[in-house]
Amino acid sequence: MRRPVLSNLLLASGLLALTQLTMPTDAAAEARLALVIGQSAYRTVPELPNAANDAKGMTELLGNAGFTVTSAANLGQNEMRTAISDFAGKVSASGADTVALVFYAGHGLQIDGENYLVPVDLDPKREADIPLQGVRLNDMLNTLGALPTRARIFMLDACRNNPFPALSGAGHGLAIVDTKAGSPGSFISYSTSPGAEAEDGNGIDSPYTTAALTIAKQPNLPIEEVFKRIRVAVAQSTDGRQIPWESSSLTTDFRFFGGESSGQPALPGASAMALANGTRSVADWRKDLQGKEPKAAYELVITEDTVEAYQAYIELYAQDARTPRLRTVVERRRQMLAWERAVAINTRASFEAYLANWDNSDLAATARRLLLRVQNRNYALPVAAAATPAPVAVAMAPTCPCSTPTPPASPVNPAVTPIIKKRVDDTPPKRKVVETPPKPRRPPPEEVVYERAPLPGPPPGAVMQGIGIGIGIGMGMGGGGRGGDYHNDRGRY
Repeated sequence: MRRPVLSNLLLASGLLALTQLTMPTDAAAEARLALVIGQSAYRTVPELPNAANDAKGMTELLGNAGFTVTSAANLGQNEMRTAISDFAGKVSASGADTVALVFYAGHGLQIDGENYLVPVDLDPKREADIPLQGVRLNDMLNTLGALPTRARIFMLDACRNNPFPALSGAGHGLAIVDTKAGSPGSFISYSTSPGAEAEDGNGIDSPYTTAALTIAKQPNLPIEEVFKRIRVAVAQSTDGRQIPWESSSLTTDFRFFGGESSGQPALPGASAMALANGTRSVADWRKDLQGKEPKAAYELVITEDTVEAYQAYIELYAQDARTPRLRTVVERRRQMLAWERAVAINTRASFEAYLANWDNSDLAATARRLLLRVQNRNYALPVAAAATPAPVAVAMAPTCPCSTPTPPASPVNPAVTPIIKKRVDDTPPKRKVVETPPKPRRPPPEEVVYERAPLPGPPPGAVMQGIGIGIGIGMGMGGGGRGGDYHNDRGRY
C-alpha cells in the first residue's frame, strides 16, 4: 500500500518541477544583472551596521528574482569606480535584452547641486574635496545609461545624515534627479524625499530596505506599484518622518517576481510622481478625498506623492495630526523643485530667483556661491563680445576693388558714425591715383612732323639760302590794305 502512495508523490513532484520549468518567468524572458554595494566600515566617521545588512538582504532577494548578483562591500573610491566600470562591461556584453539593477546602501552627499556616493576612505577637509574624493551619482547613471538595455533600476538607500564635520554647509539629503532628463528606460528610487534625511532604523535593516524586502516578493506587481507600497510602508513605520521618492522613464513593464515583462508598455505613474507637477490639480484631488476617513485619505496622497495631492489633504484635513507633517513635506518639496530648476538653468537670474524665496534655507549658502560663479562668468561676456568687430560696421564701409581695407586699431562701434565717415574721406585719393596714373609727355607736333618727314619743297639748304629774298619781298609788299593790319600787329607785338 505504501508503494502507490510513494509513486504518486514522486509523480506529483515531477509534474510540479516540470510545470515550474516550462512556465514563463521574468528571468527566462530577459537577462538580469545586479550590482549590490554596502558601505558600512567608514574610516573617518562612525560605521553604518545596517548598510551591510541591507546589502546582504537585497543580494538574496535579487538572486531569488533571477538576477546574477555582484556584491561589493566597503569600497574605497578607486574600488567603487572599478566595480561600476566592471558591472557596465557585464551589462554591455549581456546585450540589449538586459535589466540592470544597482542597489546602494551607505552615505550620500549633495554638493553644489550634485549628488555623490561616499567611499569608505573619504576624508574631506572642505566641500571642494568631495568632487575629488567621492563618486558622482550622475557618472554612474550616465555610464549605464549609455548602454542599450531593456531597463535600468537604481535603488539608493543613501540619504542618511551627513556625518562629516567639515561639510556643515552642505545641503541636507540628496538633490532631485529627473530620469526623464537622461536616456529613457531608467527608474530611480530614493529611500526618502529629495532634501530629506533617511533613518538608519532600529532593526537590522533600514526602514526602506525592510519594506523593499517584504513588498518586492509579492508576485505580479509592476515596479511602480511595488514602490508605491514601499512608500506607504516606510511612512507608516517612521510616523511620516520618511517618505521614499522615485522617478521613472521606463518604456517597458517590469516585475520582480511572476508574470512576463518582455516588451509590455510601462504603466504610468512613477514619472508623474517624480516631479511635483502632476496632471491632476488640487481641485481634482479635493473631489477624490472628500468624505474619506483621514487615514485612508492620507495613505492615498502618500501613494501618489505629488504636491497637489498633499495640498488638497492639508486643506480638507487641517485639524488632523498628520497635517503638520505634510505641510513640512510640501514646503521642502517645493524648495527642492526650485533648487533643481536653479541648478539646471545655472544663470544669475535662476539663483537670484531661488534666493528671493529661500534665502534662509540650508541651500542658500551654496546658492550664493554658485551665483558668484555665474556673475564672474557673465561679467566677462561683454568684453569678449566687444573684441570682435561688428559685422554691420564692416558692411557699411566702402571698399576699394584693388585693396583690402585695414581693420581699425580699436573695436568698431556701429553707433559711432564719425569713424565710418573718416574712412570714406580717406579713400578717394587712393582711388584717383590708381584710376588715372600719370602718362608720359609727348613731344610737340612740330618736332614730331619735322623728325618723321621733311616738308615738301627744296632741300633744307635751299630754303636757308632763300630766307633773305623771301623777307625782302614780303616787306616790299606792305603797301596794300593787309600791310596796315600787319603794321598794327607789329605795333602790338
